[in-house]
Amino acid sequence: MHIAKMFSDRTHWTLTRNRLTEALEEVRSRGARVLDLTISNPTRIGLQFDEASILQSLASPQAMDYDPQPKGLPGARAAVAAYYGTQGIRNLDPERLILTTSTSEGYSFVFRLLCNVGDELLVPKPSYPLFEFLADLQDVKLVPYPLIYDHGWQMDFPSMQKVVTKRTRGVVVVHPNNPTGSYVHAQEQEALNRFCLEHGLALIADEVFLDYAHNRVPHRSFVANPEVLTFTLSGVSKISALPQMKVAWIATSGPGAEVKAAQARLEVIADTYLSMNAPIQWATPALLEQRHTIQQQLLDRVLANLAEFDRQLAGQKVCERLSVEGGWYAVLRVPVMQTDEDLAVDLLHRKSVLVHPGHFYDFPSDGYLVLSLIGPQTEFGEAVRGVLELVNL
Repeated sequence: MHIAKMFSDRTHWTLTRNRLTEALEEVRSRGARVLDLTISNPTRIGLQFDEASILQSLASPQAMDYDPQPKGLPGARAAVAAYYGTQGIRNLDPERLILTTSTSEGYSFVFRLLCNVGDELLVPKPSYPLFEFLADLQDVKLVPYPLIYDHGWQMDFPSMQKVVTKRTRGVVVVHPNNPTGSYVHAQEQEALNRFCLEHGLALIADEVFLDYAHNRVPHRSFVANPEVLTFTLSGVSKISALPQMKVAWIATSGPGAEVKAAQARLEVIADTYLSMNAPIQWATPALLEQRHTIQQQLLDRVLANLAEFDRQLAGQKVCERLSVEGGWYAVLRVPVMQTDEDLAVDLLHRKSVLVHPGHFYDFPSDGYLVLSLIGPQTEFGEAVRGVLELVNL
């Protein structure tokens, strides 16, 4: 039997290493120091965590008791509700929360809830490539809708009207988007609600970067969206910069009858996969408290790197940084002299700088690089200098 025939079609991915990965290994094999502008791991960028408090929170004696709660332990859900209370959403019922080990698991639960095999979800383009794998594993078809750039990013509602079908079950929004850093603004949210009501669709809102507005002004969450059945996903991976702790959640909002039906079904799904581990649930209040110190550090880093980025861009004319409102990334528009992948490979070989080519995030054309803003400031400035030197040759 041919090996490929042993496995399901949903796992028929291209598993060979791409050219960028091969180039990275080659550069590192030569002993070269690589300046990483793709870094996304906040635990390895020199932030000051309250290690004693974090580790102590994992040592609760109550963790020795097995209390399987499909939605999550009440104290942990209450802590999540209290987090939203500090953002002005003071009436979030903890019963509308379901804890998950990650937003990826949250997506899995919601996709299973909403979609039969082959049903469709509208997803933004450009956006994070994880959606494709999650959809494959849940037998869901993704249909992209464009974010258009005109003095800032905007949702393209006319294009959404053209691609919605009878098999469309919901719309995914990322608020703010990764990597464009664009929020869904109030007028867009109103239009989005009208669109979902018109077509009988649910709304899935990914808000992991919500707290990282570059102007430090909080943006409105979808977690209290009353008009449309809405599933809001977030977690401590970004909120408290603790991706290793695996605390995330789904918050359900919308018309009462729809919320009640959705919650009942989600509870069965969650129960089937068993509840999160107890030490993490008991630690959730303390882990969420970490945001008060860590977010300030991260935003200071992001804004300092963004200022250095703009300072260097001011000295040349061929590249442009696109507008960004929040999150940890920036998009650089460059002249199209070769594919973005070719440019990224050249940057590794000639400048030892690692960047993400735009196609990694499903940009519709070449001419875009995505740069992380959370790396150490000295290394960030050196890496950007290398990018601009090569692009401006």
